[in-house]
Amino acid sequence: MRVLLLGGGGREHALALGLAADPAVDVLVAAPGNPGIGGVASVREVNASDGASVAALAVELGADLVVIGPEAPLVAGVGDAVRAKGIPVFGPSAEAARLEGSKAFAKDVMTAAGVPTARAYTCTDQEGTARALDEFGPPYVVKNDGLAAGKGVVVTDDRAVAEEHAAECGRVVVEEYLAGPEVSLFVVTDGEAALPLLPAQDFKRVGDGDTGPNTGGMGAYAPLPWAPPGLVDEVMRDVVHPTLAEMRRRGTPFAGLLYVGLAITAAGPRVIEFNARFGDPETQVVLALLETPLAGLLHAAATGTLAAHPPLRWRDGAAVTVVVAAEGYPAAPRTGDVISGADRAGIIHAGTRRDADGTLRSAGGRVLCGTATGPDLAAARDAAYALVRGVELAGSHHRTDIAAAAVAGRITVPS
Repeated sequence: MRVLLLGGGGREHALALGLAADPAVDVLVAAPGNPGIGGVASVREVNASDGASVAALAVELGADLVVIGPEAPLVAGVGDAVRAKGIPVFGPSAEAARLEGSKAFAKDVMTAAGVPTARAYTCTDQEGTARALDEFGPPYVVKNDGLAAGKGVVVTDDRAVAEEHAAECGRVVVEEYLAGPEVSLFVVTDGEAALPLLPAQDFKRVGDGDTGPNTGGMGAYAPLPWAPPGLVDEVMRDVVHPTLAEMRRRGTPFAGLLYVGLAITAAGPRVIEFNARFGDPETQVVLALLETPLAGLLHAAATGTLAAHPPLRWRDGAAVTVVVAAEGYPAAPRTGDVISGADRAGIIHAGTRRDADGTLRSAGGRVLCGTATGPDLAAARDAAYALVRGVELAGSHHRTDIAAAAVAGRITVPS
């Protein structure tokens, strides 16, 4: 199988490692890739959001499968452009990707499908926002309606901060706050059949103890020792299949990766958001535990044959990833600093570049992830932090509490 992987972040490095390990993959090309991905795939330059350019590259390569990593190309319709050339694509159409591209659209779909989620209002002016904030009260949840690279949500007790965020975004969804631990569930689907992957938990706030602003994600772990029994079955029954049925009813079936972000509340699981692609950094831990060949799984979803795919197989144990972020992240990350210690197994490249002389430098806010597995969560956590301690990057920072509460048994589900 000849596979083209689109993207160049940490999620795509994790995908590249999974695809390269699949014996069915003969050729793996990543565009634009990154220095870490370059260790397991050929890399090509391309504008990932330009459908014509990506389709031309896929044709040139004779690709049997195109895997689209980031959300922006999906919303821009890159998958549609490639499918128009007769090439299977793992990733939804532009219309179906609106589940991520518009929070208001996702709420509309959830309401129509009867999916349990937070009450919400779509607001476009100061008056409407004020009414919604009045009704729900603190903590205030204000979400940019459009794509915001994982940083478009503000959860705050400060009314002024909530109003300022709404004004900056223009069109927002104001929601009631959902109390309870959060879960990320990835579901591979061809629009009809659907296979859930292992649930994971990520850490959005920049600082220990969930302090500071939201980021794209500072770490993650899987599986979840505290998750209620039957959680995945319940979410598949009450959320995933009704959503897929509603998308089919609208004539825009969703095929690809449906990311279900959940809060486990006293009333049961409630959807916080949908994404239309693998999440970052949860992908790093989920794929580290997946034993089933990745390319075959994604190809089945892309070709409508997922119902015939064998049951998924998982490795024993647990996985933890810890993000190393650049100085100033998330507000104003500094780039161009020299990195050392990143040439070890388990180091995932997220925002790096390499000079002509081979020097590795930072090139983004989230620079690297230390990703490790172990026989249990504590061992995986220790191994991930050992990897992070071996990285040298001036001014960098990372959270020190990834998976700590789960290891200590301090996470409880409201009842």
